[in-house]
Amino acid sequence: IQLVESGGGLVHPGGSLRLSCAASGFTFTNYYMAWARRVPGKGLERVSGIAIDDSTDYEDSVKGRFTISRDNDKNMVYLQMNSLQPEDTALYLCVAKYGSGFPVLGQGTQVTVSS
Repeated sequence: IQLVESGGGLVHPGGSLRLSCAASGFTFTNYYMAWARRVPGKGLERVSGIAIDDSTDYEDSVKGRFTISRDNDKNMVYLQMNSLQPEDTALYLCVAKYGSGFPVLGQGTQVTVSS
């Protein structure tokens, strides 16, 4: 399994970014996909997930601001992030999970929100 994230960067508060995750090496349509973020000293936090039936879930602090989507034809997962705040600063990682198995994480893309 390979997960390659892109789209991170430096943005001002209130700005937007769109993260992308290119997945390969597995049957994408069989996997629950998600985005998580890691902040030094705070551990790993799940941000949003999307199931094989396209149902989605969001961590409370990003509801209404972030939107997750998947393109099963391209084996891609996206995270549209709007109204970004400094507390959204983190390393964002793509996650793939099959059933009750262990999740697989990508290397991540850094998002920094600062004025």
